[in-house]
Amino acid sequence: MIRSVKEIEEAPEFKKLVTSRWVMAGILTLLVFITYYGFVIMVGVARDTLSTKIGVATTLGIPLAVLVIVISFVLTLVYVLWANARYDRIVATLNEKLER
Repeated sequence: MIRSVKEIEEAPEFKKLVTSRWVMAGILTLLVFITYYGFVIMVGVARDTLSTKIGVATTLGIPLAVLVIVISFVLTLVYVLWANARYDRIVATLNEKLER
């Protein structure tokens, strides 16, 4: 049985779903901003440090730039694992409850 939008929005499961999604999105967004803007600030402020040679032709900035990309992939993986383990389960529970 399909219920009204107001009933769905007032359901505790729906509120939990929305809250958990916003919390996870906020945390991951903050981590991405810290990573990207931290690197950009380092490029502007610590140029000498980033230009330190760590090999024959490689500077410290190159592995740090790669690390920024790797962190982005890891944060995406964290979100996917969280969504598959928790978020989708709450959505399924809410759908079952609303269909009754």
